[in-house]
Amino acid sequence: MQHIESLKNVETKPVWSVKDFAKRHHLNDIEEARLLQLFGPFATASELLHNAERAPRWR
Repeated sequence: MQHIESLKNVETKPVWSVKDFAKRHHLNDIEEARLLQLFGPFATASELLHNAERAPRWR
């Protein structure tokens, strides 16, 4: 038998669906497929925000 301490003070990071993230941030299908290949169906918010390539809004 093994005793495991409770993880009470561990911060959790928000995990998003890659498809939902792509819809919210108006990413094209190619970029969505790239993120899905890179992370799978779910990733943390910071991973998605730092790896998404978006066209500038002014163009």
